[in-house]
Amino acid sequence: MTAPKENQTTRRRAPGMSPEQRREMIIQTAVPLIAEYGAAVTTAKIARAAGIGEGTIFRVFADKDELLQACVAEALSPEHAVRELDAIDVSQPLPDRLAEAAEALQAHMSRMGAILGSLGHGGGKHPGTVRGAGRHESTTRIRAALTELLEPDKAALRRSPEQIAALFFGLLFTQPRTEDEPDLTPQELVEVFLHGALSGGVK
Repeated sequence: MTAPKENQTTRRRAPGMSPEQRREMIIQTAVPLIAEYGAAVTTAKIARAAGIGEGTIFRVFADKDELLQACVAEALSPEHAVRELDAIDVSQPLPDRLAEAAEALQAHMSRMGAILGSLGHGGGKHPGTVRGAGRHESTTRIRAALTELLEPDKAALRRSPEQIAALFFGLLFTQPRTEDEPDLTPQELVEVFLHGALSGGVK
């Protein structure tokens, strides 16, 4: 009979977190909910998903608007994308490295689009400075991470790794969509990027 009481006590005791850690945990919980429900999501719903009381949110955020702005900042921040790019094994063949990079950046862009779209930021526009990094700095940091992935094959590239990284980044952001054709997979996108539009049999 003692064990259940101990379990209940354990469940009631909130984990020891600093205010910054608690803010981060709430933001990470709220981002997918905002992508799904937009500004209509309630702080009560976010609190339930985070396993905390609603009042805990207002101990680290002044109000719901501040929480929403923090979630926009998180979605637009390049930090997560740069970490994923830095974690790619550079000993892999270049096509594999770029396919992993494409997957990471497409996920990053998808999250940005979901958050901005759900909150009414039309056109996926970057609303300004995010965690000290505006659009230009965010782009620069992601391009720098892509450049590092290209460095091992520098001698085989037609242009500098920096220029190739900029071209690849631009292709990912401007990949055209057609109604009657499925989107290219990351692997297909990389193949076209590295080898052009002509099939191997065409001279």
